Amino acid sequence: MDPHHLRLLRELGDRGSVAAVARALHITPSAVSQQLNTLQRSARVPLTERSGRRLVLTEAGRALAVAAVEVMTALDRADRAVGTYLDDPSAPVTVSAFHSAALTWFGPLLRRLAETGGPPVRCADEDVARADFPSLAGDYDLVLAHRLEHSPPWPADRVTVLPLIYEPLYVAMAADSPLAARARLTALDVAGEPWISVHEGFPVGGVLTAIAAAAGRPLDIVHRVNEFTVTASMVAAGAGLALLPGHTTVPDPRLVLRPLADLPAGRHIDVLTRPETLHRAAVRTVLDALREVSRAGGAS
Repeated sequence: MDPHHLRLLRELGDRGSVAAVARALHITPSAVSQQLNTLQRSARVPLTERSGRRLVLTEAGRALAVAAVEVMTALDRADRAVGTYLDDPSAPVTVSAFHSAALTWFGPLLRRLAETGGPPVRCADEDVARADFPSLAGDYDLVLAHRLEHSPPWPADRVTVLPLIYEPLYVAMAADSPLAARARLTALDVAGEPWISVHEGFPVGGVLTAIAAAAGRPLDIVHRVNEFTVTASMVAAGAGLALLPGHTTVPDPRLVLRPLADLPAGRHIDVLTRPETLHRAAVRTVLDALREVSRAGGAS
């Protein structure tokens, strides 16, 4: 089997469509289809099938895509033996992060690497639905992702997961709110208030669902905003309550953060990467620096 064909199969599993694979690899969709057909001729069972208008992997195709990760990792190790790129400490490294992590860590990360003579870093903000974070590992060397405490784990067959920190989520309110006088709150205390939520499908929103279930009543979601800095300003203006992260929220005297006494509320912040990427010395240097800045005072 041609390793390039295996890569196409793996990319189809990761990206979900022939068109997305073609865009990522800068080739035509017909070229992707032709090469997948070539791979199919070397297999004894179907590797792909139609699901509506989309081409998706069969069970056998998914198994081969997982094996393709191992093949590509092995080939990457072989390239390392004869090439200098992987050991080049000055090779650029690409890093993506969701908004609050980018706001908190991009500046300190770049400063630390500049002070220590680290590799150049190319940063990008990518705030996507939880299920879409693993796919970003195909576009960036290191992907900062977050998931709720009880969310399903990241797909270990697609990405390597490197835990960074655990961050509590607090109920945020205006400093002059009557609720601010309480040290801890319960779901019943906050369920009757207007809320500012993230968009559906994004991390953090699941905690609001848990609050509604615990209180036995739906929450009044009056605004949907993904950017926590915008949410914080709205909360400070008295627009409603919101869940804000305990470490990556910028301190504001107009805001008060309180924990929920009867519900676990927090998120795991992890680094996602493709396994072969970690063979690069420059990537490991940036990862070490990222760990240092994230743990310096929690996530501040």
